[in-house]
Amino acid sequence: MITTIPEPVKLWGRGQFTIPKSVRQALKLDDETHLSIFVVGRCLVLTPKRLLRASLAKDAEKAMKAKGLSLNDVLNDLKAERRRSTRGAHGG
Repeated sequence: MITTIPEPVKLWGRGQFTIPKSVRQALKLDDETHLSIFVVGRCLVLTPKRLLRASLAKDAEKAMKAKGLSLNDVLNDLKAERRRSTRGAHGG
């Protein structure tokens, strides 16, 4: 599963959020799954298993190549989604 259109989630409580059902099902995540989280620039990356950054980068590169996407494509889509999300959150 690769998506370039993020699914919105909202932080609640003490910084918690719910991973959308479609994502949980696609990644076979359940109540027993432990996640690792790290920050890349202004992005959060969650993984259901401990990955080395180089390995994660290779996996992302392969997936993007399979979909015909460049890093700039993904970053531009993220910027556009952030702008849309910010406008929506601020009523603009």
